[in-house]
Amino acid sequence: MSAELTWFKSSHSDSSGGACLEVAHSPHHTDAEATVHLRDSKLGVRSPRFSVAASAWNAFLKRL
Repeated sequence: MSAELTWFKSSHSDSSGGACLEVAHSPHHTDAEATVHLRDSKLGVRSPRFSVAASAWNAFLKRL
């Protein structure tokens, strides 16, 4: 599935050891099915992934 996703990371993440999370959005036919995926930028495709419903991710971001 990673090959199908476009991963994004913060511009503050750098190649000298500064690590961040990478985020990808997996849209579906309805917003209720959309998913947000997170992984460790240091590990890239080898990283375990955490996936959450887009609605839950949006609620989390609003609480920050």
